[in-house]
Amino acid sequence: MNMRFYMTPGSCSTGIHILLEECGLVFEAHLVNLLKGDQDKPEYRALNPKGTIPTLVRADGVALTDFQSIAWWLARAHPRRKLLPADLDGELRALEWMNHTVNSIHGQGFTRIFTTERYTPNAADPEAIKTQGREVVEAGLALTNDQLAGTDYLLGGFSIADAALFYCEFWADRIEIPLPEHCAAHYQRMLQRPAVRQVMLEEGYSSLYR
Repeated sequence: MNMRFYMTPGSCSTGIHILLEECGLVFEAHLVNLLKGDQDKPEYRALNPKGTIPTLVRADGVALTDFQSIAWWLARAHPRRKLLPADLDGELRALEWMNHTVNSIHGQGFTRIFTTERYTPNAADPEAIKTQGREVVEAGLALTNDQLAGTDYLLGGFSIADAALFYCEFWADRIEIPLPEHCAAHYQRMLQRPAVRQVMLEEGYSSLYR
């Protein structure tokens, strides 16, 4: 049985899509239309009761239902792809930076920009919430920018942390939040990786390569 990958183009699942391609894995891609509420359908909730993306159903039938667990499993299950540093401290640093991106920049920042209604019942408050989200994103990217000074990737070589950072850089670029210098260079570097190029073309973002 092939792995089944449940994804939404241009979302956080793009980072996992990249890691799957970096590993050279065969999988079935299933699109989850968040705007139409696919995440709330009984058949999807049976796989992922949280109703979130991404979800990866492994060949053994086990479903992994968040970015970090999927990314870490892919790296550990395919060590020859070198998606994590070889030493324990390096692995912990990769997890630290991945979690910073997913939990803070995405979870506390971009969610306030993209799903503002979750944070306020008052129709007069949305702009303040969006501003707060943008500030979180900018502060998170500033920290990341310092980490990238003098290196191509967050931990020197490409890792799962870079796949997470890429989707947030992509979002920032799409909504015109300026990327700081080293993040901008990282984003452009990522766009030229063969796996990233393939994923972005498959997900409908060919304009990035014109």
